[in-house]
Amino acid sequence: MKRWIPWTITVVAVLLVGGLAARSMKARQLENAAAAASAKVPLQLELSASDVLAVRPVDLTRTLAVSGGLKAVNTAVVKAKVAAEVKSLSVREGDTVKAGQVIGQLDTTEYDWRLRQAEQTADSAKAQLDIAKRALENNQALVKQGFISSTGLETSISNEAAARANYEAAAAAVALAKKSRADAVLVAPIAGIVSQRLAQPGERMAVDTKIIEVVDLSRIELEAAVAPEDVVEVKVGQAAQLLVDGLREPAAATVARINPSTQSGTRAVMVYLALQSNPALRQGLFAKGQIDLQRSRALAVPTTAVRVDQARPYVLVVDNGRVSQRSVTLGARGNALIDGKVEQVVEITGGLPENATVLRGSVGAVRDGTPVKLGAVVPTPAASRASAV
Repeated sequence: MKRWIPWTITVVAVLLVGGLAARSMKARQLENAAAAASAKVPLQLELSASDVLAVRPVDLTRTLAVSGGLKAVNTAVVKAKVAAEVKSLSVREGDTVKAGQVIGQLDTTEYDWRLRQAEQTADSAKAQLDIAKRALENNQALVKQGFISSTGLETSISNEAAARANYEAAAAAVALAKKSRADAVLVAPIAGIVSQRLAQPGERMAVDTKIIEVVDLSRIELEAAVAPEDVVEVKVGQAAQLLVDGLREPAAATVARINPSTQSGTRAVMVYLALQSNPALRQGLFAKGQIDLQRSRALAVPTTAVRVDQARPYVLVVDNGRVSQRSVTLGARGNALIDGKVEQVVEITGGLPENATVLRGSVGAVRDGTPVKLGAVVPTPAASRASAV
């Protein structure tokens, strides 16, 4: 009886080990089958309504990007016309001035003395002229009576002409002295706002030294440098939209002038865009935007939907529930209204039919042939209210 017990235990152990091995093998077979099934059936990508768009003809606006600084059309700098000390200045930055308004005074002490000296010299020359005129009149009478010869008369005529020339020169010197004294008065040449005060009372100013700058903000322009190959399509009168530092909304502008010459060094052409009047505009602000060159009807997609990681540009379309790669031919670039929003788009001239469903760039990288499922389009609040009514 005791001999059968070890054999019984051995048989039971063998049966248990065999059962466990068979169960483990069956589990591995099930896992392999599941892996094979998952490899054969790729994962389905679910897309929302914002991930795709239907390609349709849109109003394509070809644009040209521009940028630069704002500058007032009318600016003026009040300079020292004479060398003198600043006696007074009545305006500072931000003050409004009118055309012809006196805004400062230079010291005229030196020019007052020069004027007095010129006037005295003119008085002396006037006295000499009077003497020469009386001598000429007397000699003319003596020649008629035969007391002196004609040679003496000619000498009197020459003396009178020389005295007259000296007097006229002295009178001109008086006029110049008066002008120098008048130039010591600082006057605003245009109406506007003082943007810079470059001197203080007591400073000695040399000729042509800047003292006050006045800016007229009623007319503001953008100075934009445009490449020679792009300026050909720019025309006076074309509309533009500009984003200006400090302004929340785009500012409307119009091409006002095109410089006929290029800039030295860069060979760029300066284009001047006139902005509509806005109290928030200031000279020197940076602005960037685009000029509307041409409008046309074309088949276009957002530039972000075009993929360029291969030799030819392509887009991803949804065809029969799968992603399909389509090579496309690109045309003009510009802006267009896509799904109620202005986007940068590119014209599709070939390779894509109208009404094709294209994946946007926000979806990211998707393999060709990936199955997709389009989610339900969520109605807008306005559409929900309309359906409720």
